[in-house]
Amino acid sequence: MKKKKQRFEGVVYSTADNFEYVDTESTQEEETLPVSQQKLKVLLDRKARKGKVVTIVKGFIGTEIDLNELAKKLKQKCGVGGAAKDGEILIQGDFKQKIFDLLKEEGYGVKMVGG
Repeated sequence: MKKKKQRFEGVVYSTADNFEYVDTESTQEEETLPVSQQKLKVLLDRKARKGKVVTIVKGFIGTEIDLNELAKKLKQKCGVGGAAKDGEILIQGDFKQKIFDLLKEEGYGVKMVGG
């Protein structure tokens, strides 16, 4: 069961009349690095997927919107499904070389991980 995050976590009580709570997590929006500064890693994974192969792209630094756009582009080019979550892009199937070539073409700094 997933634990529900409280809105005012860590704040117990304040007696100040002019106290205003500022949520530090929601105010920090991570900026997307330029394409040339991104250092992505492309790898294959089979763990916890019932033997099915998944191509993973790790190391993207930026907003969820930009991550989803890149994931959509890669899924369309490979013609398969996938997902973008937790800063990673998951592409169904073994498309390691194709994704490496596509990202290199776009100007990303790419490295292949694993054999």
